[in-house]
Amino acid sequence: MPPKRRKSARSSAGSEGRGKGTDKGHPEDIFPLVLTSTTQELFGCIADQDVTGESPYKLLQKDDIIQDIKRRATVSDFSPVKKIVLGYPEDEVLLVYDRDFTYNRAFYLVLTPEAKDRILNPPEPETPEVFENEVSKTPRPKHWISLGSEQEIEEESVKETVKKLCYKFSRVRRKFGSPVCFSDRNTADAKDGFLECVSYQDSRFSIKQMQRDCGVQAVPRLRSSSAQTQWKFQRNIFTQYVPRELSDKEKENILQSESLKNFCNSVTPRVLHALQQQEIMNVFSDDWKDLGTGAEGSDWPGKVSQDLMLFQAFTDHKYTKDRKISSIHWHPTINGVIAVALTGKGEQSIDSTTAVTRPSLILFYSFSDPSNPQLLLECPVDISAFEFCPSDPNIIVGGCVKGQVVLWDISAHVTHIQGAQPSATKVPVNTDTFGIVDHKETKTPVVQHCAMSSSEGCHKGPITDVQWLPPTFEVTRTGLPVENKNKITVQVVTCSLDCTLMFWDVRVQRLNPSLSGRKQSMDPKTKPTPNTVPDTFRHLDRTWKPLFRVSLPKIDTSGEYIPLKFSLEHYICNDNNTDEAAENENDLEVTPDYSQLRMSSAKTLRTLKDVNTKLYIGTVNGEIVYTDWKLEKDDFGRLLSAKPLHCFSIHPRSVNSVQRSPFFKDIILTTGGCNFAIWKEGVMDGPMLLSSRSEQDYTTACWSLSRPAVFFIGKRDGSIEVWNLLEKTSEPTQVQEHVTNSMITCIKVCSTSSKQHLLAVSDDQGQVRVLEIPKTLYIPAKSESLNVKKYFELEEDNMKVVLKEEELCGKQKKEAEGLKKRTEPDKPTVKSLDLSKEEYMTEYGDFPSLNEHNLKNIGLWVATADTPDT
Repeated sequence: MPPKRRKSARSSAGSEGRGKGTDKGHPEDIFPLVLTSTTQELFGCIADQDVTGESPYKLLQKDDIIQDIKRRATVSDFSPVKKIVLGYPEDEVLLVYDRDFTYNRAFYLVLTPEAKDRILNPPEPETPEVFENEVSKTPRPKHWISLGSEQEIEEESVKETVKKLCYKFSRVRRKFGSPVCFSDRNTADAKDGFLECVSYQDSRFSIKQMQRDCGVQAVPRLRSSSAQTQWKFQRNIFTQYVPRELSDKEKENILQSESLKNFCNSVTPRVLHALQQQEIMNVFSDDWKDLGTGAEGSDWPGKVSQDLMLFQAFTDHKYTKDRKISSIHWHPTINGVIAVALTGKGEQSIDSTTAVTRPSLILFYSFSDPSNPQLLLECPVDISAFEFCPSDPNIIVGGCVKGQVVLWDISAHVTHIQGAQPSATKVPVNTDTFGIVDHKETKTPVVQHCAMSSSEGCHKGPITDVQWLPPTFEVTRTGLPVENKNKITVQVVTCSLDCTLMFWDVRVQRLNPSLSGRKQSMDPKTKPTPNTVPDTFRHLDRTWKPLFRVSLPKIDTSGEYIPLKFSLEHYICNDNNTDEAAENENDLEVTPDYSQLRMSSAKTLRTLKDVNTKLYIGTVNGEIVYTDWKLEKDDFGRLLSAKPLHCFSIHPRSVNSVQRSPFFKDIILTTGGCNFAIWKEGVMDGPMLLSSRSEQDYTTACWSLSRPAVFFIGKRDGSIEVWNLLEKTSEPTQVQEHVTNSMITCIKVCSTSSKQHLLAVSDDQGQVRVLEIPKTLYIPAKSESLNVKKYFELEEDNMKVVLKEEELCGKQKKEAEGLKKRTEPDKPTVKSLDLSKEEYMTEYGDFPSLNEHNLKNIGLWVATADTPDT
């Protein structure tokens, strides 16, 4: 290993070899030398033979060097280091072959013993300390197994077949070390100034290439191309999405300008003429459709769109920012009005400890103004579910994420909602003022809740579903259904994540003296104004408690089911008295006054035995629970909830929809996770139809209002599946992709007329889209209701046959196992080790013959050589 060069080092023998052209940059303990071939042969250090780049060291005897100096004198190559060699303390001097010419010489002599030891014995590199716990194991080489790769390497390797030519170049001795001057000259000036090796074709042989391995890489050529319009001049284009508003002074100047007045005077006659034409004739009417030549008017399949078409979109960035829609409902009586409930995203919607920083609202949208809500229902906390009252659509009940139940009365704002419809009366154009009216910014009415349940008796978790009981019956404090004399919906059912269902009554329970005095102080002729809170449910505010609650204990284990959605059967009263039925219908036309209703005693009401008190419940864990809400008395006389009748674990994740068919009261549709199921009440062996797993989770579902076989399912990826049970049951008949850009939360069907059906779709971004359902999906086929009923009956029969076959297979399996146990010989129990032969024959003498007889009867006996034929 050659030592590192030190720039400041100067050789001690440099003065002697100064005229020899030595380098001054070598260390002090070495001296570069030029050894001729004669010297190399004398001392056995011929370059690249005796000494190489891998073994560059050669130890020379000190006496040999001195004898060479005496014999050859100044001709000796060691004469520059004569004094150093004479004073060298050891007998051997180290000579190093420098193949890389580090010091401009081929050799250098080591002048000190310390340098010799350092070069011959270099210091070992530092190795990291090995702790006692660490065990270093040298990996053992594995035995190499030949798989034929060495043959490929041997074939691809290049072997030299031509013998190498040796050339010897020599130079005169006196020219060694002489200066050289390079200059440019013409090759033609001197003879043999250059040698040119020109290629030529050898006629003795030719090489024919049979096969060659080569690689080709294709690089695509890029080019710019255009289609249709070629923009010759590029220019910046911008789009304005925020309106620019003028100041009041600028508005006043524009309104008072003469140019605007002249413009209005010139265009007013044309506008009036266009409005007159619009009133006389509808230019947008479809004459082909009016002739009755559509798909429903004849057998000819006309070109009718079969996709869900976007009809209207509702957006309001002021209230829906960072909010999602938890519930959606169409107004029962006013067409074109839809109400949506907004909640916080993620855990904000169910975390009761989160502070409310924004007002919780229910927005009322109208087709006339899709960008601005027409009415706002305000609540202290987020609303997770709400529903319109069937008897009075102005009454709305909602369930909060903190477990409370809230009531609103919007009767004072009905005219405002109806006036926002397109069918409302139009404002006439005043030609004197040029049709310009300075409208101030209209504020959206805000309705405060008129009653909220008590925080003590309400749910302890978020309410996930809320429904009104039908007006045909009511329930007592024990869950017993009784007649409803008023034929008005007065009771509400809620379910929550606290594992309970609660029944609520909106009527006055008992006459409170303080409340009666307060009512007498009020003027009965005073009507509620839009700015006041109605007194409809003042008797319930902050004191409202549930009528009774139903728990959901698990059937086989401890714990309770956690409900998310439920569905109860709507009871239809079978009243034979037509006069009383007509009187009840006339009573329903009059808006009921809930503040005047009183709870009747359960003893005076007739019990309805034909009311179905059982309901289907979907849980958080994907179970479908079938239970009875009536309370039962235990041995101590306490009222307790009965255990559910059945529980099926069908869905892989939480159940988000439990929808009862509007055509068949015993058919229920449930969705949860990546599948859906259709159940028939009364069939307790499982679902009649269970879909296969979908790639995307189902998030909501609803039945069609006009076709019994059609239902819609919303998915997590924003698409909608349309299913038709009479066409396909294994896959949807239609899939509408990219309805929304995020997860669909709710879908609701509405029938505005016999020729128009709409589907409202909401997502978790706070947007509502209304899709128009095509005619193929809302016009029922011939005898469709009867065919669907037959389909369900056929599925029920098939289920019974499958269950019988499974039961029969189970019995046969048990009989085979019992027969196998009987045919296996039982080992006799050894009573004593000293059992005599007589005792053994007395105890087990008949066993061999009996075993043989049984095996022969079942055909399993195999006769041996010792067995006599019988």
